[in-house]
Amino acid sequence: MQDIIKRTLTALILTGVVTGLSIADEKTDGEGGQGSLFEIARLQYSGGGDWYNDPSIIPNLCREINKRADTAFPMASEKEAVVTVSDARLFQYPFLFMTGHGNVSFTDSEISRLRSYFEAGGFLYADDDYGMDESFRHELEKIFPEVSLVELPHDFPLYRIPFRFPGGLPKIHEHDGKPPQGFGIFLRGRLVVYYTYETNISDGWADQRVHGDPPQKREEALKMGLNIVFYALTH
Repeated sequence: MQDIIKRTLTALILTGVVTGLSIADEKTDGEGGQGSLFEIARLQYSGGGDWYNDPSIIPNLCREINKRADTAFPMASEKEAVVTVSDARLFQYPFLFMTGHGNVSFTDSEISRLRSYFEAGGFLYADDDYGMDESFRHELEKIFPEVSLVELPHDFPLYRIPFRFPGGLPKIHEHDGKPPQGFGIFLRGRLVVYYTYETNISDGWADQRVHGDPPQKREEALKMGLNIVFYALTH
């Protein structure tokens, strides 16, 4: 399986898929979005939810990407970027990540800006850390009044490349004991939001001492994270 990742990453770099970071013509003189190849930005939101929790998760995921890449150049920056919706740098990040346990809230202007971000080619991966589900769904309805979250089938490409998850999402944390679910928002046929519920994939990316997940669970979570990043970069 590791050879598949190496070939995938090398192909992405050689074809230039991950070298153009800006998804729109919006420019900024600030830092961020113009690292060596690819930078994941954590979305800082209002409402009271702990958007900042588990600071080790993005660096660890990016470190895993780089470790498995057969190239002289790092694929991912191992320093997490943080942006708000109103940040001038937002459109420089093709991949946003958000998580948390509590309330999520966007202003009307943020709703409009997020919609523009997605229409310009942006992608959001949201991972419910147990507690943000109701408010997050409510905010999505405001961003996408014409479409709804749909559960992705287990044969969706995101679950097959580079690692195969024939049963869909792995279950990383128990929470309510419900089965894990992966939902998507599609615009003009393109997946723009991927939302994981009742699994908390990103907890499996954290330093082992944080949640005490066994190696097998951490490996499942990291592989699923790699699939999400690869899908977002190539579709």
